[in-house]
Amino acid sequence: MDTSTSQLKVYDGSSFKPTGGAKSQSTAPTSPGAGDLWHDSDDDQLYVYTGSAFQLVGPVYTAGQTLSGWKIETLASSSGNKVVSSMYAGNTRVAILSKETFTPSVTQSGFASIKAGITLNSTLGAVFDGTNTQASNIDVSSTSNTSSTVIAGGNFLRADAADTTTGALTIDANGGIIVGGAQELSITVASNNVTIAQTSQDKDIIFTVNDDGTTKTAFTIEGATGNVTVAGNLNVTGAYNYTSSEIVEHSDAFLKVNQGGSEADAGLIVETTDTDDARLFYDVSENFWSAGHGQSYSQIIRLADLTDDGDANKGTKGLTTDSSTGNLKVTTLTLNAVGSAITSTSSTDVPTIGQVKTFVDRFAGNVNTTDPSASDGADGDFWFVRES
Repeated sequence: MDTSTSQLKVYDGSSFKPTGGAKSQSTAPTSPGAGDLWHDSDDDQLYVYTGSAFQLVGPVYTAGQTLSGWKIETLASSSGNKVVSSMYAGNTRVAILSKETFTPSVTQSGFASIKAGITLNSTLGAVFDGTNTQASNIDVSSTSNTSSTVIAGGNFLRADAADTTTGALTIDANGGIIVGGAQELSITVASNNVTIAQTSQDKDIIFTVNDDGTTKTAFTIEGATGNVTVAGNLNVTGAYNYTSSEIVEHSDAFLKVNQGGSEADAGLIVETTDTDDARLFYDVSENFWSAGHGQSYSQIIRLADLTDDGDANKGTKGLTTDSSTGNLKVTTLTLNAVGSAITSTSSTDVPTIGQVKTFVDRFAGNVNTTDPSASDGADGDFWFVRES
């Protein structure tokens, strides 16, 4: 009996060896033999001596660490008992490993239901932290990122529901954006040119605005005709260029120019090959319409600007015939006679008085006292009748 170690020993022919058994103390026994057990009274753990060192038998945690690691348990459910492996840390169940999905009959804190695989304790906010190559679901309940490279599930745009992003959305592909159940609207890029397309046959592109709380159509691009209809006023700050050879049609009764501008000559300019184009415009300094080209413009005469009394409006107004008599009233009428004999009845030349006399004298010897009959003479002849 070794009184120093309180062990019973036997002599093996060369030295005394412990006869075996277990020791419960805070330090490892001295001179142990292979197979000896030692209970660490401080950590409440059991060791076995391998012949060279004490090897921990269990448990894997110390008394101070409390229950930690995997523990095989049986949980009751409506479909029978289920054998699971529970993972503990500091006496708290962190996860349950199961081969099947079930709902425990007895409430398990943090585990309302258990899935096939590993189910984490919902009360801890436990997560798998690391690299994952595939996931069936993403928890979108949080939008708080843990770092610039670890993004919360709630910050991913969803494909199955309406969603919002606070950042710019960049589509780095010429295929662009396609919108609509039948993919009616597309925004694409080709050779840096952007195309906005309504792909449904004969369907329109409609632009609306919120006018004081009321939705109004601003303008429409008609799919059936290609026409553009502007519902409100069209304000053009630059030049309006129309290159088609077709006629521009306006359904309005009047076309107003210089709207809102200061008073200035305004009208219509027709481009010509001349240095200065042809113009029809209102002259605000003279208060009348003018027309012309090559910087040579004159007043357009209206009927209201004419007079049948040239004698009273010398040099100020043009002439028109009296509305009742058809006469012109002038002080002097000067006609430029041609000064030669009239040889044709269709001549429109103005004869001199001498020529008229000669013409009359020509017929002086053929004066009758009776009216001519229908068969007398020819077109253009004069017939003189002498009174008796």
